[in-house]
Amino acid sequence: MATVVPEQHPLRQLFGAITERTFAESLGWPDFQVTGYVSNLLVEFSHVDQLSQIKNQEGQTLEAVVELLYEAEMFHQETDGDKERDVHRHIGDLTLFMAGLFPEYLSYMKCSGLIHHKDFLVDYVKAGKRSYGIVAQYQDPDDKEPPSLFQSLSTNFELCVAGLGFVRLDLDRMQSPSYHQSKDILLN
Repeated sequence: MATVVPEQHPLRQLFGAITERTFAESLGWPDFQVTGYVSNLLVEFSHVDQLSQIKNQEGQTLEAVVELLYEAEMFHQETDGDKERDVHRHIGDLTLFMAGLFPEYLSYMKCSGLIHHKDFLVDYVKAGKRSYGIVAQYQDPDDKEPPSLFQSLSTNFELCVAGLGFVRLDLDRMQSPSYHQSKDILLN
């Protein structure tokens, strides 16, 4: 994942602290490798261009998970493991992000009769688990994340989704006027 937000940006500190605390306290899962990856995912996906960073072989941007799955299969058939891995990593990241932070969108897509949406029949949790599992099978010496991280993300995908749900609740609370009043009282 290309870094768009600088390493010292306050958003990294905010998402890092919230994710680490939430996963440790609410889930009882203080895996700092996972929380570091998930908080970085939140930071990077705060830049909307990162959501659709994968392009097909014709150079067109792919936004639907079903399109990404097709593209990964094309790279698999061509035995281009690096590109297949990159696409599967993005599928895992995108499905985790959407299922964890925007589950109402996924419900809306399934229940509102949007059968024309390309992802209508895609199970984001299954697609994310499978994709992270595929990424875990690759050894990429240039990647700073080890395969064991992606295996952990695959195995615990639902837990990560729940953790992101708690992160969202914390972010929603931070926007509340009562939160700001309490913060002002405590810090002044």
